[in-house]
Amino acid sequence: MKDFVIIGAGDFGKEVAWLIEDINKVHNQYNLLGYIDDNKEIGIELNGYKIIGNTEYLIKMSQERELFGVISMQNPEVKKTFVGTLKNIKWETLIHPSAIITRTVTIGEGSIITAGNIISNNVNIGKHCLINLGCTVGHDNVIEDYVCIMPGCNLSGFTTLKEGSYLGTGVKVIPRITICEGAVIGAGAVVVRDITEPGTYVGVPARKL
Repeated sequence: MKDFVIIGAGDFGKEVAWLIEDINKVHNQYNLLGYIDDNKEIGIELNGYKIIGNTEYLIKMSQERELFGVISMQNPEVKKTFVGTLKNIKWETLIHPSAIITRTVTIGEGSIITAGNIISNNVNIGKHCLINLGCTVGHDNVIEDYVCIMPGCNLSGFTTLKEGSYLGTGVKVIPRITICEGAVIGAGAVVVRDITEPGTYVGVPARKL
């Protein structure tokens, strides 16, 4: 089994633990050691798993043994910092057994695909992305590194999400749309034209705040 750590002991970190439990029910492959967190008390237990240490502890431990992990935080800059710091961690791709993913999909290391997602043909998903519960990803999408897609989003065909963009819960995107790096699309928004400037966009159709 692979010794595994979850970096970040927040609410989504607990959901990642649940995801690992579901994967292990089908393919018993992960020994979840616990959480790594720099801001919470070591030894606290969250849903049956403890915070075992901070980043410094993880660096030392990863020099002594093979460790696998993912980053549960959603902020792309925070993720990049951890990726740059934790050189010895083997970033795992986690896919829930219920996800429907065609054989022509590629998914980068460190990415997380949770329960109920449907991902169509010829989709390219980068590194350290999150596709949260119950999304549909249409054919020929390009999802670059560090993108976060919250529950219930629907992406039509030929959508491009640039690095670090963020889609809130229930966002809809019509075909052949590009959303630029650093854009945040608020919950329930409908994107009907390209997003070319960083910022926060809300509403139907999505407009910049």
